[in-house]
Amino acid sequence: MTYLAITRLKTLFNTLFQVFDREHLDAIAAFVCAVLVLLGWIALQLGWIGLGLLLLPAAYVIGGYESAKQGLTTLWQEKELDVDLLMIVAALGAAGLGVWRREYYLIVDGAILILIFAISGALEGYAMQRTERDIRSLMSLSSDTARVLHHGQEKLVDVSQLQVGDRILVKPGELIPTDGIIQAGYSTLNEAAITGESLPVEKTVGHEVFAGTLNGNGALILQVHQPPESSLIQRIIQLVKQAQTEAPPSQMFIERFERGYAKVIVLAGILLAILPPFIWGWNWETTIYRALIFLVVASPCALMAAIMPTLLSGIANGARQGILFKSGAQLEMMGKVRAIAFDKTGTLTTGKLAVTEIIPTTGHSVDEVLQIAAALEAYSEHPIGQAIVAAAQQKQIALVPAVGVYSHPGQGIIGEIYRQKAIVGNASFVLGDKENSELPANSPLLTTTQLMSWRQLPRPLLHHSLLTALEAEGKTVIWVAREGEIIGIVAVADTIRPEAAEVVKRLRRLGIEETIVLTGDNQRTADRIARSVGIDRVYAELLPEDKVKVIRQLQSQYQTVAMVGDGINDAPALAQASVGIAMGATGSDVALETADLVLMADRLEKLVAAIHLGRRSQRIVKQNITFALSFIVLLLIANFTGNMNMPIGVIGHEGSTVIVTLSGLRLLRNWQ
Repeated sequence: MTYLAITRLKTLFNTLFQVFDREHLDAIAAFVCAVLVLLGWIALQLGWIGLGLLLLPAAYVIGGYESAKQGLTTLWQEKELDVDLLMIVAALGAAGLGVWRREYYLIVDGAILILIFAISGALEGYAMQRTERDIRSLMSLSSDTARVLHHGQEKLVDVSQLQVGDRILVKPGELIPTDGIIQAGYSTLNEAAITGESLPVEKTVGHEVFAGTLNGNGALILQVHQPPESSLIQRIIQLVKQAQTEAPPSQMFIERFERGYAKVIVLAGILLAILPPFIWGWNWETTIYRALIFLVVASPCALMAAIMPTLLSGIANGARQGILFKSGAQLEMMGKVRAIAFDKTGTLTTGKLAVTEIIPTTGHSVDEVLQIAAALEAYSEHPIGQAIVAAAQQKQIALVPAVGVYSHPGQGIIGEIYRQKAIVGNASFVLGDKENSELPANSPLLTTTQLMSWRQLPRPLLHHSLLTALEAEGKTVIWVAREGEIIGIVAVADTIRPEAAEVVKRLRRLGIEETIVLTGDNQRTADRIARSVGIDRVYAELLPEDKVKVIRQLQSQYQTVAMVGDGINDAPALAQASVGIAMGATGSDVALETADLVLMADRLEKLVAAIHLGRRSQRIVKQNITFALSFIVLLLIANFTGNMNMPIGVIGHEGSTVIVTLSGLRLLRNWQ
């Protein structure tokens, strides 16, 4: 028993060590290197030269292995000089000079160079891991299994095996395994991982829930309405994976610059190792030593670290807020946007119909009109019918039973309620004029078997101007009649997102020069939406190719133009725009694949946060580049004036790299 316990403990220890070793290999190497350098220095101070010459080379090998490997790989495969290789050459040069002159402190100087370079690499690795951890945390949000209800029995199945139409049970405190529609139950869900919103959201029957969100205290029964691989969280994961593999133009430029710069440094280092004795009368030992310090301080490590840590931090920050950048290039570009074009339906509006007005005739009430309409529309699958039923449920109006219900597609629906004939539909259907849907003020008698004439309609429906005004606002008017009497009308429209107007105001305060609506809808409706939210310009009745032309025109005027959309018809414009932005929850697959940035869960206000992130990233990158270049110049001046030794040069060089890297991590914090 004791032997078995010891064996298990040993296995556990080895496993933990392997995990720790994989995640902290650079830190372990730096720590061992530091110990060896310290012991080697102590040995030299005590006169134990042999021991010191054993410990210090070991420090060189352990601390410099990864840098030497990377540098030689780059030299062999790409035929390019790497900064890592320059550091190793400088350290070995200092060690060789120390052995030649028997000035062993120079070996210690080279070892310190290796050590500080190893520490810097470990810190940079930690910084990058921190951004990656924020991103990888998304991966843990997807549940592996789901409780499927089949004939009243629960069955635990793999999420990948779920089919559209399956009913699944989610117990309190569990993760939602896949996107679905609530069939039964009520609960509050924590959607922070998806939307960035910290407050719980109330969900009940008919509401959509997203995989990766955390259920509260209520049990929910969901119906799967799309394949699990199309869930919102899976889209996030794929987009983030893509973002990590793409380098922005600025980083690509720096990398190209670094390769040319390294060659210049080597050439300058060779010249500095040869010419000073003839020009300034330096001795050869001083010349070589200064040349080696030059290789260290002139290396562009800080410059290389000026961009990517910043952009990856911005991507991680955006992911936490429900903003998915596909790459650092889009994060950079977002900070340069001067004009933003919006699609209308599903972007500025919810894309869902809702009841906006209920106008009863004399002697009838709003609740009565809505109750009759909802009783019939409960049997309809039409979006208008669903909007009317939802309005009745919101007002807690009981749905009365209807019989003999028969739908006339595109016109309306009839049935009996408490043995009274009821009709709900458009004007031509309800009033009996099948040929003309227009109702002029001087309309002749429009009769049906049981319904009254137009001229007999009570106020305010007698006023044609009211109907015209409603239709001018882009609303659909539904007539409600019972037993030959018009009891009222219901106006239905695609509702404007409640946050849209505020978002446009904040964009204008940020300095966005113009906002534009691009829509295939009619001009009248588009103008109404634009006026409501404060949009500057409207382009209506556009085909997808027309939207592309408008985006090109805007780019010629503003250079950097963003496009926000959600549908398949928006995909060409999203691709043409400098930054294509898709609405994540309702966006089509084509739009999501085409876009450069995704606003998860359709939170339009996150557009403002995305612009802030883009502008902050630009500002921090510029600060980092300025600091890196300035520090290199200062170190070079100190080297040529003879006021700096190797350890000080190394500390200055690597310290600036660490400072620049940590500066980039500032973007992990929210701007608010």
